[in-house]
Amino acid sequence: MDDFMQAAIEEAKKGMANGGIPIGSVLVHNNEIIGRGHNQRVQKGSTVLHGEMDALENAGRLPASVYRECIIYTTLSPCPMCSGAILLYEIPKVIIGENQNFLGAENYLKEKGVELVVLQDKECLSMMSSFIERNPQLWNEDIGE
Repeated sequence: MDDFMQAAIEEAKKGMANGGIPIGSVLVHNNEIIGRGHNQRVQKGSTVLHGEMDALENAGRLPASVYRECIIYTTLSPCPMCSGAILLYEIPKVIIGENQNFLGAENYLKEKGVELVVLQDKECLSMMSSFIERNPQLWNEDIGE
């Protein structure tokens, strides 16, 4: 498995171990992780700290030129909010662990020229489906339902 997706999965597991939703993400620039994060809506009582948003936040303030050279890895298809951030910073490529448990704004990203690679990773699929089964109310809150 790709080391960067493995790092995103480790982030997702961290979030789950701390009572949160198991979605992790890493931001990669020149083959180096410059930001990592996981969904922290539960842990921090946040409305916006999805995995991708947390990874961007943890990367810190960067010149626009850096984001335009990045790849963001996420264990789950990015929601409209996270997709908006990807578009805002013109991140050109997203590697997605899986999109069967949740299909985010992938079509919108594609329409805007973002390259998407969907892995359908078994560990990502299993981790998310198990979580949704055990925590349907929390999951629905996270996706705005």
